Amino acid sequence: MHMADALLSPAVGGTMWAASAGTIAYCSAKVGSELDDRKVPLMGVLGAFLFAAQMINFTIPATGSSGHLGGGLLLTILLGPYAAFLTIASVLVVQALFFADGGLLALGCNIFNMGFFPAFIAYPFIYKKIVGNNPSQTRLTAATMIAAVVGLQLGPFGVVLETLFSGISELPFATFVLLMQPIHLAIGIVEGFVTVAVVSFVYKARPEILQGAMEARTIGNHPVRNVLLAFLAAAILTGGIVSWFASKNPDGLEWAIAKVTGKEELNGSEKGLHGTLAALQQKTAFLPDYAFRKPAERENAGGNPEGGKKMKGGSNLGTSVAGIIGTLMTLALSFFSGFLLKKRKQVA
Repeated sequence: MHMADALLSPAVGGTMWAASAGTIAYCSAKVGSELDDRKVPLMGVLGAFLFAAQMINFTIPATGSSGHLGGGLLLTILLGPYAAFLTIASVLVVQALFFADGGLLALGCNIFNMGFFPAFIAYPFIYKKIVGNNPSQTRLTAATMIAAVVGLQLGPFGVVLETLFSGISELPFATFVLLMQPIHLAIGIVEGFVTVAVVSFVYKARPEILQGAMEARTIGNHPVRNVLLAFLAAAILTGGIVSWFASKNPDGLEWAIAKVTGKEELNGSEKGLHGTLAALQQKTAFLPDYAFRKPAERENAGGNPEGGKKMKGGSNLGTSVAGIIGTLMTLALSFFSGFLLKKRKQVA
């Protein structure tokens, strides 16, 4: 669901950049006032885990499409909405700058669509209402599943609206939305099952980590360090090896665009702001599409509606290197962001 610049006008892209930047500033202030020693390393390893998990596209049966984990709700349940939004932003910045996954003009849209809706809509108004004050495994499962599906419906709808308001692509609203919502409903169901599995693991191991289960009386059987190491190991294994087996099918956004236009990719403008940002991304993305750069390769990073992540022609070695490097970069950026906010809190 990573948008590319080809779908957006500078006005819409700039507006969403401002909206995301404002939300980041607000979340930074909130996190800075509540950050503790546990949350800083958790932000790091969960950011790394999400980066690796988003490399894995899974096939949606009978559609010819695929999807990947959004992860917004998962991070929000484990970190709270403010830290989760900052962590998702860190993941998407690394993906866009260094792997050409999502356009630079579209970065504000991608952060908002994949971060705001799960953290500030699905989590408080669905997940927390169902979980209540006395979490149980049954309530957690139901709340997680329903909230994940709703979050995965709101994000794609945001993509459709941003594309509509931009007015630079020939994607009719009615047709586009009728393709985007059903395919992302299927993706949301898969995301729900994955999120339930991870949340259940944490609930059994360290229930006090869950933001909705702070009053849980049982401490769990595993030290927090073991939970952190489990996420980090899963991230490295997923990015380094499991990513080899990601589906080669176009994902939900590519699939919907192909159904409307007959082609998976839209050609982005090579002039003005679009061309400038595409050229900048070409320079910063040292592993475009999560693979080694080809000799004399000159791809328009803003022309692919998914901003990359095809991995159709890359070698397993290139994918592994991209997965491990990206995982470690996201770990460092997320951890460093939390560390700076904690220092600011101590100084204050």
